[in-house]
Amino acid sequence: MDILTLIGTAVALGTDAFAVAAAVAACLPSVTPRHTFRLAWHFGLFQSMMTAFGWLGGEGLSRFTSGFNNWIAFAILLLLGLNMIRQSLREETCIQDFDPTRGWSLVGLSVATSIDALAVGISFSLLRMEIFSPALVIGLAALVMTYVGTRLGLRAGIHLGKWAERVGGLVLVALGFRILVQQMS
Repeated sequence: MDILTLIGTAVALGTDAFAVAAAVAACLPSVTPRHTFRLAWHFGLFQSMMTAFGWLGGEGLSRFTSGFNNWIAFAILLLLGLNMIRQSLREETCIQDFDPTRGWSLVGLSVATSIDALAVGISFSLLRMEIFSPALVIGLAALVMTYVGTRLGLRAGIHLGKWAERVGGLVLVALGFRILVQQMS
């Protein structure tokens, strides 16, 4: 995978983290450096780990899917992208006196924002790609985008996050089509 495609994938995956961080920041009465660190660290770590776990799971699958791996990768990316776009159209509300940057809420948000990375890891495995560099880049992108999301969430609120998630969904759909076009070439 070329570096531009990897960065595009990482940014597309990071839009979930960005959108959730912006929404969390918009709902908190004040955002401290601790809030920002906890969100950024956990979202980046989980994005990276879930990509690697997906790749490991996909290694076992690739024995059974030989010959149509690119179609499976396309379908996964297409469904993920369309789901991100669909989720961005739902309305979200804030719950007063609740800090989602702590405990099981933080773990739940971290898993929820990185499920897409798990599926992308499976796609990478099916395409017989190595995983260390992509997992690292995806984790770092999520960390940076989470940080930016918390900073912008203070000012722009939930609306900016929704648009970022829509763009991320479109990028994943485009990457899925790119995989098909490369296979047919």
